[in-house]
Amino acid sequence: MTVQAQYLVDKKGQKKSVVLSIESYISLLEHLEDLEDALDLKKAKESAGSFIDFEPFVAKLKKKKHLL
Repeated sequence: MTVQAQYLVDKKGQKKSVVLSIESYISLLEHLEDLEDALDLKKAKESAGSFIDFEPFVAKLKKKKHLL
């Protein structure tokens, strides 16, 4: 990801703010959301006792639905 940024500086030339295009801003937000999702998944895997694969899970749900 390449972000083209412009900086707003004070009278001393110190960077104080950043200006991004809306496309760069949206892309940055999407990357942050992906990172949050990845961290949430890692946390869930570490705290969970066990996982089952998706297909057996769906089959189990369908079987329960037929029993109701």
